[in-house]
Amino acid sequence: MSFLPVTKDELQNSGVYVPDFVVVSGDAYVDHPSFGHAIIGRMLEAEGFSVGMIAQPVSDAEFKEFGAPKIAFMIASGVCDSMVNNYTVAKKRRKEDDYADGGGAGRRPDRALTVYCQRLKKLFPKTPIIIGGVEASLRRFAHYDYWADAVMPSVLQDTGADLLVYGMGEKPLLEIMRLIKRRVPLTKIKDVRGTAYLSSGEDAPQEVKDALESGFSETFTVLNSFERVKADKKLYAQAFAAISKQSGSFGKGLIQKQGNGLYAVINPPAKLLTADELDYVYGLPYMRDFHPQYKNVPAIEEVKFSIASHRGCFGNCAFCALNAHQGREVVARSHKSVIAEAVLLTKMPGFKGYIHDVGGPSANFRRPSCKEQAARGVCQNKDCIGFKPCKNLEADHSDYLALLRSLRALPDVKKVFIRSGVRFDYLLMDKNKQFFKELVAHHISGQLKVAPEHISDNVLKVMNKPPHEVYLRFIKEFNAIDAAERQRTDRKPQFIVPYFISSHPGCTLNDAVALAEYLKSIRYNPQQVQDFYPTPSTLATTMYYTGLDPFSLKPVFTEKDEEGKAMQRALLQFNNPKNRRLVEKALRLAGRTDLIGYGGKCLIRGKK
Repeated sequence: MSFLPVTKDELQNSGVYVPDFVVVSGDAYVDHPSFGHAIIGRMLEAEGFSVGMIAQPVSDAEFKEFGAPKIAFMIASGVCDSMVNNYTVAKKRRKEDDYADGGGAGRRPDRALTVYCQRLKKLFPKTPIIIGGVEASLRRFAHYDYWADAVMPSVLQDTGADLLVYGMGEKPLLEIMRLIKRRVPLTKIKDVRGTAYLSSGEDAPQEVKDALESGFSETFTVLNSFERVKADKKLYAQAFAAISKQSGSFGKGLIQKQGNGLYAVINPPAKLLTADELDYVYGLPYMRDFHPQYKNVPAIEEVKFSIASHRGCFGNCAFCALNAHQGREVVARSHKSVIAEAVLLTKMPGFKGYIHDVGGPSANFRRPSCKEQAARGVCQNKDCIGFKPCKNLEADHSDYLALLRSLRALPDVKKVFIRSGVRFDYLLMDKNKQFFKELVAHHISGQLKVAPEHISDNVLKVMNKPPHEVYLRFIKEFNAIDAAERQRTDRKPQFIVPYFISSHPGCTLNDAVALAEYLKSIRYNPQQVQDFYPTPSTLATTMYYTGLDPFSLKPVFTEKDEEGKAMQRALLQFNNPKNRRLVEKALRLAGRTDLIGYGGKCLIRGKK
């Protein structure tokens, strides 16, 4: 077993002179299943295709390393959208890049997907290009771009790609490879679920033509055009709602005319991988490390001794892009597959007996939200969980608990941690408290990180997070279980570390003050504060841009003023002397001078 070829010489040593595919990645080459480029490369290899890997190219020489592949270039900008990766929420360029050699920034261009495609189109104009990954998924429609502060067309338009694979792309990729084996030209592949392409309309399949004539068909719905949603925020919000409702694996295809007069044809979403197919993906022969050409790629440290046990998240938090990329439907790997990976980890250099994480987008969502999901997918018009959970939601940790017990029993495993985030509301819904007890007893390293995000129910409702009362109940139960465990084992107490977001849509200055009062009451000083980051194609970003709830079209307050956002952020760290001026101004603007003074509830000292 070895890394995929990164040079022409390495390729030729394997007896291949021209690769079938060249995979281009905005991340450094890390051969681990947490990195999309590794999964794609290994799947191509497993299906009998030859592959060359180009990671973080800058010069023409790097792009030309393998020449033109026989079939196509496959391009992704990396694990993150390149603009998120390159800039802070304050739009300041980051100095670090955990997905680059040495952790230094500078190898990944802004809008990397577009830059890579345009460069390859210039160098190899006749070679088809397939794009995928987060940047492709979340920018496949007309979308608001925070950094340009403008609505931009589908990334298909700017990249000129022949095909876009959206979501977790294994299922579409398998179908594309099978069609290629049957000698179907890549440019003729138009009907694979989970893919998208640009069309004049005349060259489209008949079902697309039918939809263009009438506005909808059995398979497709036509959205308002890029020009219209760019000109009208209400139409933008309505388009987002239509896209969101069709995002599950039972969703319809969508068509949107772009600025160049062509149509972005978004085929219906891919069907879910089966458990066997997911096992296959994670069982491919990864090297599980960064390529030896690098000194160090920091991102490997978080995942090297961790295991992804499932995909998907039905949490549907407003600020999260997971539901737009991984989807709301959960599919889990088999116990056999996860345990086999754990055994593999125990034999790796550097393993010290600790599995750092076993989970997914939300660690304890390892099963579908309800029985209906397999037959009908997730509901279009209501959420599984959030501020008000569905009555059909089934909270059950028995399978996850059984898996964790099996992992804990492995001979060379000392401890199995859960770090990928536990949904505390789902945890409380499970009437059987055994998982909660064993979570506290076995799977926490002194601290459990959870994400209440806020304490104001008005804000939490906009976020689609559970009411504050649910979080308070969780803390109470956690502390009771931890106290009982300490009495039983005589160990040190464990703590909850909560995460909060400032300036999220729906959050007023008064809400931010209320959160600061809560932090004061529990004597908690957050070391880090996350200001809301409007990333492409999330519900919260749509509210940020339009000022509307896209489903009800009711107004939603959004703080866009830079000083207003700075005051909300400062309130979360009111103890920091550097924040005093902003905190005092915020309290005076909010009419809360009662929090200025020398009393026990005051946030800052001074005259009212």
